[in-house]
Amino acid sequence: MTLRLTSAPVSGVKKRKSAAKPRASPFAGFARRKPTSGATNLKLADLDQDDPLPDVGGSHFIAQTAPVQNVLQAIRYIRDSMFEELPARAGMNSTRIAELLNLRLSLPPLASVAHVHTLLEAPTQVEREIVELVQTGQIRRLIIPGRGNDAAGLGDCLVLAEDWERLVQESPALETPVKGEFGIIALERRIVINLVVEKFLDILKRMGTSSAISQGVFTTDEYRALLRAGFIVSSSSFSQGSLSIASLPNLPSMAASSASRVESGRSASNTERPVQSDSQARAATLFLSLPNTGSYLRLLGLGRAHLLALLKRSACGEAPVGLVKDRWDGAVETEKSFHLAKRARGEFAGVLPGKTKKWKELNGMHFRWVLEEALGAGLVEMFETGSVGPGIRSL
Repeated sequence: MTLRLTSAPVSGVKKRKSAAKPRASPFAGFARRKPTSGATNLKLADLDQDDPLPDVGGSHFIAQTAPVQNVLQAIRYIRDSMFEELPARAGMNSTRIAELLNLRLSLPPLASVAHVHTLLEAPTQVEREIVELVQTGQIRRLIIPGRGNDAAGLGDCLVLAEDWERLVQESPALETPVKGEFGIIALERRIVINLVVEKFLDILKRMGTSSAISQGVFTTDEYRALLRAGFIVSSSSFSQGSLSIASLPNLPSMAASSASRVESGRSASNTERPVQSDSQARAATLFLSLPNTGSYLRLLGLGRAHLLALLKRSACGEAPVGLVKDRWDGAVETEKSFHLAKRARGEFAGVLPGKTKKWKELNGMHFRWVLEEALGAGLVEMFETGSVGPGIRSL
């Protein structure tokens, strides 16, 4: 018989082993967060509080990152960078896309002097270069009276001479009659339009630095054609606070105006407002203009107002540039990997661009472009935070 050393195996009593306590995670005390696209978004979200951002001095971010070295490059950059490219998944039908693209093509190629100064940050050198380019005929300086009296105005603008000539030559209002029109009237109209274009381009080359045209330069037909095309406006239209060429009244012919004055003098001698003839209208000072300048100013005003509204969402009226840009773009889906994965699984990856204000009302205006315009107009200022890059503050 085998001798057992212990009775534990046959006693039937088993000791229960104590369960091991889970080790506490070093991150257990932190609040849980949803995964974000990057660490930068986490820092920006943490700083979007009621406390003001740290200010370590003015920022030169725009001038340091702008891909321009002179005034000509700055004008081309401003002309070409106003809008973003149409995304592949825009969320807009063909009619809306056509309206958006047609509006972009119809806007004049303007560049405000304040915008150029924002990009280059060399006031004396920029003004000297602008004067030299105007004198050599490479650019034209366009003054919009009544639009530069405050910070929200446009006022002083620059246009490349080649762009101005192209607009005159390709203007639908100054085109020759279409095919199918024939006869003496069509031939006379074709001759008149061609002469108007040649005469106007010749006057532009000989005007120098002036934006005003002396009285009596154009005939009645020439004056009416250029006025309807939007290349000249009278001083009376500025005094009425109107820049829309379409809103200007039809100018009667000289014979009709003379007859109306005779009839008014015979019928009623107490007329308080005499009828204005074409010659009297042309006697007023004429200013150079570009077609659809009113639409350009309206879109520019909407962009500036939207930028200021986004800054007002922060309690102190200031926010990091990255955060304001995210607000400007809206919660749209992107082509990043995590958005593509969500889209493949059928999950929500953001709204389509066509549903945001940036595309519905601003036609895809670029955030950086409107920021540069607002800086030049003195509506906002940029400063360095020292932690999350440059910040924007409304003034």
